[in-house]
Order: sequence, then C-alpha cells, then structure tokens
Amino acid sequence: MTGTTGTRPDTIVLVHGLWMTPRSWEDWVAHYEAKGYTVLAPAYPGFEIEVEALRENPEVIARLTVPETVDHLAAVVESVATPPIIMGHSFGGALTQLLLARGLGSAGVAIDSAPTEGVRVNPLSQARSLFPALKNPANRRAAVAFTPEEFHYAFTNTLDEEESRRVWERYAIAAPGHWVFEYGLFANFKPGHQETWVDYDADRAPLLFVAGEKDHIMPPSVNRSNARHYHRSPAVTDYQELPGRDHWTCGAPGWEDVADLALDWALDHARVDRPWAVARPAG
Repeated sequence: MTGTTGTRPDTIVLVHGLWMTPRSWEDWVAHYEAKGYTVLAPAYPGFEIEVEALRENPEVIARLTVPETVDHLAAVVESVATPPIIMGHSFGGALTQLLLARGLGSAGVAIDSAPTEGVRVNPLSQARSLFPALKNPANRRAAVAFTPEEFHYAFTNTLDEEESRRVWERYAIAAPGHWVFEYGLFANFKPGHQETWVDYDADRAPLLFVAGEKDHIMPPSVNRSNARHYHRSPAVTDYQELPGRDHWTCGAPGWEDVADLALDWALDHARVDRPWAVARPAG
C-alpha cells in the first residue's frame, strides 16, 4: 500500500527477537493501545502459534530464513496506510534496520539490537551468552533453546532466579541455530555481503539505538558500534544507554519508561515525507 505523506504516524509495528515470539510484547501492545495507537506485533513466518506449541514442534524455527522473515515483516509494514513507527528488540532490532534500509517506516527504534553486518565488537559476555548455541556445530541445522540458567545469564541477569524462571516459562522458545552461527560471532569472517547487510551511508527514516548497561548478550558496546556505522548517513541516528537494564528491558521492572522513551523519540523525529524511499529488492 502506498504511504500517505505528511501524516503523523498512528501505528506502531513491534518486531520481536530470537528466543521470543510476539507474546514478549504483550505489555507494550496494551500500553500503546491505551495511548490511542494501532499496534501490530507480527510473528516471524510460522511463529503465529503459541509459545507452548512452538516448544512442542520447533521444526518451523530451524527452517526459517532471514530473507523470508524480512519480506514477511515488510509486507506488514507496507499494509499500513500511514508509514508506521517500527520498533524491534534484539534480532528484531537488526530486522528493524533492514526494514528501514528498504525505505519503510517513519522512524525506527532498535532496542538491545543484534548487529547488522560489519559490526565487529564481540564482548566476552556476548560470547558466553551465545556459547550454548555455538558449542555444537550440529546446532547450525537445529532449533536451539536456552536452559533456564542460560536464559538467566543472557536475558534476565538483573532479576533473581525465581523471577527469571517465570519469564523463561512464559516467553522463551528456541532460536534458529543457523541465524546464531551466520549472524553471531562469525558473520564478519565470511566473504561477501551477508543477509544482514545494510547500506550505512544511505538516507532512511530516523533511527534510535537503545542499549541496556547490564545487557550480556547484546552489550552497549555492540549497539554503540552499530550506531556509529551510520555516521555518514544524512538520516538522524541517535544512541541512548539505560543504566541498570538487562536484555529483558522490554519486560523487566520499569519497562514502561523504556516504552515511553522509545515512543517519544520516534514521534519527535518521525519523517512523514519519505524522501528516502527505495525500491524493494526483487525476488
């Protein structure tokens, strides 16, 4: 659908990350709807079923590819008459960058974002967080889940064990192992452009990176580096670091402040003229 120019965004698209489903946004959906916004929280292709069903049948997770996921999400964004605000968490932050690179959205917010290609910062805590997936080469072709203890370290390290276990039970699923291998610690050692490549110098909608000081799996240094890659772009790129917050910042106590910060920034910076629009890739 062709976007309406000159109109303030009235729709927010929330993109979940790996080891999660749209259920992870349930509080944000209600929070933004109470403010009068239309909120879409699309699942990755095949992830439309509930968390419990995905745990029982993770085959759809193992087969998923990044290009089909981006195409699927792009179709959701393009269905909105007024270019929406796009917010993504974790790998959803990388997907948000890929969507903005297609000329979509009026503003983007990448929260605790996984990096796009070219970000070469790999802190020790990130390696430790991803080790459960990377330790076995067979995981490249599998759906890889965190144990409650591994999840506590990677996602919810500012919570106590009991609360972390409750989060794991309600929200956690497996992740595509090949995504972790291809776009995790080893992505920049492969020749040629990968599927998470973006043109950092191009114009696009404004983009805010939000990082959590205590995030283990996508630490602030990763997000700072990702943001700096856009320094030649004429588009606005901002970075904010939140003290004391972990990777589960969209659900940990005080998440409302994070949601309001993201929305306020997006509304303040949203571009509605869409001069950066680019052709959608073929295929």
